[in-house]
Amino acid sequence: MSSKFMKSAAVLGTVTLASLLLVACGSKPAEKAADAGASAGKEITLYVEDQYKAFAESVAKAYEKESGTKVNIKSGDQLGGLDKLSLDNQSGQAADVMMAPYDRVGSLGTDGQLSEVKVSDGAKTDDKTKSLVTAADGKVYGAPAVIESLVMYYNKDLVKEAPKTFAELEELAKDSKYAFAGEDGKTSAFLADWTNFYYAYGLLAGNGAYVFGQNGKDAKDIGLANDGSIAGINYAKSWYEKWPKGMQDTEGAGNLIQTQFQEGKTAAIIDGPWKAQAFKDAKVNYGVATIPTLPNGKEYAAFGGGKAWIIPSSTKNLEGAQKFVDFLVSTEQQKAFYDATNEIPANTEARSYAEGKNDELTTAVIKQFKNAQPMPNISQMSAVWDPAKTMLFDAVSGKKDAKTAANDAVTLIKETIKQKFGE
Repeated sequence: MSSKFMKSAAVLGTVTLASLLLVACGSKPAEKAADAGASAGKEITLYVEDQYKAFAESVAKAYEKESGTKVNIKSGDQLGGLDKLSLDNQSGQAADVMMAPYDRVGSLGTDGQLSEVKVSDGAKTDDKTKSLVTAADGKVYGAPAVIESLVMYYNKDLVKEAPKTFAELEELAKDSKYAFAGEDGKTSAFLADWTNFYYAYGLLAGNGAYVFGQNGKDAKDIGLANDGSIAGINYAKSWYEKWPKGMQDTEGAGNLIQTQFQEGKTAAIIDGPWKAQAFKDAKVNYGVATIPTLPNGKEYAAFGGGKAWIIPSSTKNLEGAQKFVDFLVSTEQQKAFYDATNEIPANTEARSYAEGKNDELTTAVIKQFKNAQPMPNISQMSAVWDPAKTMLFDAVSGKKDAKTAANDAVTLIKETIKQKFGE
């Protein structure tokens, strides 16, 4: 699994503003894509991340055999392709089918860059994944392909079984074998990159925080300074008081966590499925489980994310693209996608197939996703990441108390939304 898709959220702000300006200059709305013609012949183009090229070639061959439609494959940097989608739509260079992280789907759709997509019965999706491809205007702009969530990795050489509560993690932190060298009284027993809002959100949400209303679509209702959010931030601060100073480095904390875990100095961490390969390569005897229950007895409500198949609005073969998307999200092809990539299918039947493989990572992601909250996919989400990051750093470093940091962040988010979106 690639961390590129997760990281896309952090850089979305400038991209969203640029795409809004381009739309204002005359990019075609999604509804007009169908007018370009129901079919431009028995040929479509699929653009995928380089790592998916082998799967793409296989599925293209299968689809051509079944339908007679030739699938031309282009590969490259998927996020780069999305960033220049507005220009490619205007020049006619966009592919007919692409993949996008869920948090990009809604904003790209409402910006006029995507055609509406019909999620077929054969996709076997559920309400949570369907919401991830549904924009604030109620239109669906993608077909769910992959689900992702943060999980807990633990070192089997250090702990016999996965900690099930944060109280257990607190007990581990008292063990002197996890003392951090060179900093008296500091521990690396458990580590999490909680100055990164993507990683910290589950802690805040598990205490009652939310981003945009209860469904992630109401940008006027920001719940990052409520009592639950304050409680979550203060709990994070209690850990930062135990952790080495390097954990406050907002740019380097992730590398510190990975190094400590790979060197056998940390028993448990919170991270994404995309880190599994690095731990395999480092020959860590690791296990994967759901994130432990919070001190309040609630579950860690991390962002639920993943990827969808999308159809750019400039396609000249909307009907053909839709049929190919239907094929891609069918149970058979979702099983094949899992076998080729080890990424968890959005298709519930294929997901059950994946869970039956008894792979720890797969099982943990599926279970954690049940407790996850869909990441907001509206354009205004771009205004959240930086202020939320500052909020967390200011609070855990002691620069501000949690309430002040949270109130300041919400004020800045509202001001940014008003400036960018006129709301």
